[in-house]
Amino acid sequence: MKRAGERGLLHRDHPWLGWSVEDTATQRRGLLRAIAPDGDKPVPVAWLLPVGGGLEWTTAPGVLARPERITPCVLPRP
Repeated sequence: MKRAGERGLLHRDHPWLGWSVEDTATQRRGLLRAIAPDGDKPVPVAWLLPVGGGLEWTTAPGVLARPERITPCVLPRP
């Protein structure tokens, strides 16, 4: 049974899922893909992907800031 705020597979709801956010711990921006555990660690982390592509990284959800909606004008051109 899911608890309030869970999306399944231990993923958590977050109002910025699918938005570009700043990781203030690293000063990088990325697309917030999920709030979920990392392996066997019990504390959920934020999973971020650079908007133009690249390697996904994790950070603490509490360090996310300055959300921006993803729109066609901020996506990279092919």
